[in-house]
Amino acid sequence: MKQFKGRVVTPGEVTAEAVVTTEGFNTLASFQMALQFGDDEVKCGDQSNKQLYGKPLINKALCLPQTIGSTTGGLVLYCACALHKNPACMLFANPIDSLAAAGAVLADVWVDGITMPVIDSLGDEFLSYVKDGMKIVVKPDGIVEVY
Repeated sequence: MKQFKGRVVTPGEVTAEAVVTTEGFNTLASFQMALQFGDDEVKCGDQSNKQLYGKPLINKALCLPQTIGSTTGGLVLYCACALHKNPACMLFANPIDSLAAAGAVLADVWVDGITMPVIDSLGDEFLSYVKDGMKIVVKPDGIVEVY
């Protein structure tokens, strides 16, 4: 087990299985199939992200460097939460961008029954250490344990 300390963007505590990308995460492309066409497994639809394409994102610990792409990213993330098709948590190696932060914070405040902890600034070592399928435990104080 290895621990990492990041900054809490949205609070919460969760245990989930890791799904990892070292590439930028395009929120719109990744969630479009689930939100627009009813993919209940919420498989990543971003064909440009070879590490995530086709993998389920729902209830996973999404480990990523940063988000990229459209200015709709925050709204897409909020909608994924509102439809209960969100990751269990989002763990950023880098500081979170304002669009992703807005979507996560809005979901945390406005969507009943959803807790999606978001931790950023976990560092490059976090992203090089964590692998798909590892167990992730997120603590309320921004500690992330990787097993």
